[in-house]
Amino acid sequence: MTSIPRIIIGALTLCCAASALAQPQPGDPNAPKTRAQVRQEFLLWRSVGYDPNDWLNYPENAMRASRIIAQRQARGDTTVQ
Repeated sequence: MTSIPRIIIGALTLCCAASALAQPQPGDPNAPKTRAQVRQEFLLWRSVGYDPNDWLNYPENAMRASRIIAQRQARGDTTVQ
């Protein structure tokens, strides 16, 4: 076996190891959200009165919902009602 394929295999092994170590950790706040997390967050926003189809009151209804969610999170309650 020549040294070129060994170098390529070694480089691929290093790349695979580096990408495995670079995966986001479970508690990382900067990690991308899963589909289930986005859906749960959307349902939470809807439960506090946010309507994504209400374009006439858009900034106000989003800010109101955001305030309600922030108050709930401060209390420790983030369940969908």
